[in-house]
Parts: sequence; C-alpha cells; structure tokens
Amino acid sequence: MEKRIRELLASDRPCSGVRVQGWIRTRRDAKGFSFLEVNDGSCLKNLQVVVDAQIPGAEQLNRCTTGASVRVDGDLVESPAPGQRWEVRATRLELIGPADSTYPLQKKGHSLEFLRSIAHLRARSNLFGAVFRTRSRLARAVHEFFQARDFLWVHTPIITASDCEGAGELFRVTTLKGQPGERPKDDFFGRPTYLTVSGQLEAEALACALGRVYTFGPTFRAENSNTSRHAAEFWMIEPEAAFFDLEADMDLAEDFLKAMARHMLEEGGDDLDLFERFVDREVRARLRFVTERPFVRIPYAEAMEILRKSGRSFEFPPEPGQNLQSEHERFLTEEHFHAPVIVYDYPRAIKPFYMRLNDDGVTVRAMDVLVPGVGEVIGGAQREERLEVLRENLRFHGLDESDYQWYLDLRRYGTVPHAGFGVGFERLLMFLTGMGNIRDVIPFPRTPGHAEF
Repeated sequence: MEKRIRELLASDRPCSGVRVQGWIRTRRDAKGFSFLEVNDGSCLKNLQVVVDAQIPGAEQLNRCTTGASVRVDGDLVESPAPGQRWEVRATRLELIGPADSTYPLQKKGHSLEFLRSIAHLRARSNLFGAVFRTRSRLARAVHEFFQARDFLWVHTPIITASDCEGAGELFRVTTLKGQPGERPKDDFFGRPTYLTVSGQLEAEALACALGRVYTFGPTFRAENSNTSRHAAEFWMIEPEAAFFDLEADMDLAEDFLKAMARHMLEEGGDDLDLFERFVDREVRARLRFVTERPFVRIPYAEAMEILRKSGRSFEFPPEPGQNLQSEHERFLTEEHFHAPVIVYDYPRAIKPFYMRLNDDGVTVRAMDVLVPGVGEVIGGAQREERLEVLRENLRFHGLDESDYQWYLDLRRYGTVPHAGFGVGFERLLMFLTGMGNIRDVIPFPRTPGHAEF
C-alpha cells in the first residue's frame, strides 16, 4: 500500500507491503547493500531505505544518485540507527527518473540568491520545502478563521477599472497594439482596465448585501521597488464587515493575528524547528509574544509624540503628517511598549479616499497593526459611509467622481457603517517564519526586471 513518508514516520507500529515514492537526497553504499535517503515533500525528514544488492531493481543502484526519483516496495521496520525510529527494508526498487551530475541541489549549503535562480527546483531543498508547506497550512488556517466567524469567501475581479488605492501604480490590461489612432473605447473592455491592487471595493459591495465577507487571492502592483518587502504579484486577505466600526475592526485584526501565530506554534512542527534553527532564532519567542500579550492601541498623534521624544536617532526622523517607517514601527513594538501595537486615526492626507473622516476633519478612522521584528502586517479602516462626505473625499484626493458611481450607490441605497482590513499573505508568512525576503515565501516571485519561470 502506498503511503506518504510523513505518515510512515508517524507510524506507531511496523508494517509490511508499503510503497514509497520520492526523490533521493543522498545515497550511501556499503558491502552488499545501500542506504537511500528518500523524501517525497510531505515533511522535512527523510526516510531511510535499505536496499539489498540482491533484490529486484538493485542493478539500477549506480544510477540512483541525488535528485533521482524512485519507487520502493518494502517493509517498515524499526531502525537500529540513532536519531530515527523507522526505516524501510526494500523488497523491490524502481528507478523512475535519473538525475545526472549537473543536478544543482547536491548535499551542501546553498545561498538564497542561488536558490532563487533555480526556483523550479528550490522547493526540493529543506528550507523551501518547509516554507511552501507552511504556506499551504497557513492558507487553510486563514479560511478556517474567517469561516468560523461566519465570513463568506467571495471572489472579486482580477481585472478592474478602479484604482482602489489612488496611487496609480497599476498594470494596464490591453489588447491594443499601440498603433496611431487607437482609442480606449476600441480596447477589449471598451475602457482602460488594470490588474487589481485590491478586492476591497468589490468586497464592500458584497458586504453591504451579505454582511461579512473576505477575499483571498492574487493582487498586483506596478511599483518599481526592489526591497525585501515588495513584489509585483502577491496575495491579499481582505475581510469586510457591515455594521463594523473601527473598534470592531481592530478586535478582528488582533484576533486574526493571534490565531495565525497560535496556529504556527501548534502546527508548525519540524518546519518551525528548522526556521528557528537556521532562519531566525527569535521566531518562536516572537510568536509567543504576540499570542500572550494584549495589543496596545494608540492614536497616530501619540505615536508620533513618543517617537519624537524617544531620543533615538532614526534614519528617517519622525515628522507629523508623514507615514511611519519600519524603524519607527519596530521601535514602538520592541523597545517602547514591548507589545504588538495598533496605531489608529492617521492624517487624512496620507490615506486613501475611502476611509471615514473623523469629526476633526483632519484624521481618518484608519489603523495599522505593528508587530516585533517586522513592523506593519495589517492595515485597515472604517469606510466612509456618508454620501456627501465620500464625494468630498474624492475631490480632496483629486479623483473623478464619475469613475466611482457604483461605489457611491452603496451610500445612496441603504448605507451602513462598515470596516475591514488587508493583510499581505506573504508579509504574514515572513512574520510567522522569520524569512527576511518576500521573494523567498512565494514559489515563483515577480519583481521588477524578473519574471522567470
């Protein structure tokens, strides 16, 4: 019977007649038999397979090199070797796909930069196998969190005519050839369209009918940035809830982040052990820090005052009316409060048009969730539900009201308070694993100048 290696390693008893399929990590030969370390991607650990030179298929052993794929029939037995409970005594060996001497993942250390250049193979390494298994488990945890709170998963468009953030950093979608005389109305959709930077606006429309919804899908930003925190294609999680105000939104964001950290601590297993040993020795302590401590909540103005009076020499001096930088965010969480921090009520001028204006006319009901080691991981807001105020916000940000008529309709017809937030899935993975570069938590990253594979 065929079983994944993860299942076999967790077995509580020996069993006969098992079948193992996977890739060889190493082969070690002795007189009359060989030891194969086989991994099928289901877990971090390899399974040792003992191959006697007399069994069917043993004549292929010389071609069973690192990287080759094999199928093995045999018996799961207790292993006499230290550090492992089980091994498979092979009764039959089949070489499925040989790998020649140019196979790049030989048993030695490899830099992250080198592994990025072979993204089609790097998932076979210990580190990236752990990253992508974690990515899968975390995606499931995201859905479980929102479904348990009666949020409906909705699918919002990838192609959009709206610039949600108002920043203009959009990828154009067109079938026009760039010939003289071509007009937007001649394009496929009859108007300029783009890859979406967010499903939020459409999620608001659905929340105003279904109550609680969330999106979880790919988004795109044409930002010419090569930092370790930016990618052109990334996944966003965006819950939106009718009848939520900013306080309820902050509660949900705190609960979400605590749940994800708790999930990693409880389900991370050997993969989390690897991250702690080889990526970030503080990752487990940081996750406990987030799960165990209540989040501090402070207005933006108070956060700015703390930073300005800190006596610290920041690379970017904190100035009222400006966005917080990563160094500011980490100072607040790691040195001042020693706790995760939610900063709220940001200046209107630095936030998008859809955020609810406060009574002071200067700040909006926006919030960012900051955590140690990373800084901001979640950004959200209560949305402006008042029709005339929203119209004025559009004018304030220099946007054409005619482009947002359907969005304004939501305020004309049964408007309600509503709020939501966005969290970049890759940023969340970086926080939970300690990985320092967004390129290393996406299987095939898309960044300026790079769209291989």
